[in-house]
Amino acid sequence: MRIHHLNGATLCPWGRQRLLGGGNQHLVCHCLLLETEAGLVLVDTALGLEDHHAPSRQGVRDGMRAMRPTWDEAETMARQVERLGFRREDVRHIVLTHLDLDHAGGLADFPRARVHVSATEHTAAMEKRSLFERMRYQGVQWAHAPDWKLYDAARGERWFGFDCVRGLEGLPPEILLVPLVGHTRGHCAVAVDRGDRWLLHAGDAYFFHGEMAPEDHCSLGLRVMQNLLQMKGRERHENRARLRELVRTQSDKVRVFCAHDPEELRQLATSSGA
Repeated sequence: MRIHHLNGATLCPWGRQRLLGGGNQHLVCHCLLLETEAGLVLVDTALGLEDHHAPSRQGVRDGMRAMRPTWDEAETMARQVERLGFRREDVRHIVLTHLDLDHAGGLADFPRARVHVSATEHTAAMEKRSLFERMRYQGVQWAHAPDWKLYDAARGERWFGFDCVRGLEGLPPEILLVPLVGHTRGHCAVAVDRGDRWLLHAGDAYFFHGEMAPEDHCSLGLRVMQNLLQMKGRERHENRARLRELVRTQSDKVRVFCAHDPEELRQLATSSGA
């Protein structure tokens, strides 16, 4: 399996010097493109082509206003897949950590792909039980009626101390869905067996690599933002602590990274040659 580490969108939030701890910093949207025997697999899609251009996506643009994306079409997964020499139709499967704007915006760019996601997350996005969920989930992103494959978060096996971990239908056994709720009701991580080591895409379970350090280093602004975005605070903090313990005890077997840290993306993209 060949693994590409790609940035699907550059985010320059308001007040980022204070939010991110100083300096001219930014956030990324770390996506994976996997070349497998089952075809191309995307882990998250970031923002899509229509998010950049279609008037119907104004709600998405409004929802992302505070994060100030660069709105560079070249960063979309659609354009990056094509730049790597593939067709968009070659993407057969999409595995989502969750359905937030900046993780599922590109679904419509791959209308033939089967979309794998937690059943709990799918229900949360369709029902929008709270005001915040009505803001964070934009139905226009899946108005093309994707081929959903939903997974019960109460079923699965144990994996490095995490429960209810499971393989995905039609995909190689090297790709697993790992429930990691907190940021959203059905948030998941995605594990990929690289051969010599597992990769664990932790989505938005944390935002900054310093959170995985023993002293848990993170700016106050970023902590506040994560608290504001969370749906299940106790579970999010517990899962973040479990990730930190995984890094502390199993770093030789599992490489943990999140969706928005530019340093983690740089390191992994460099080491993979992507």
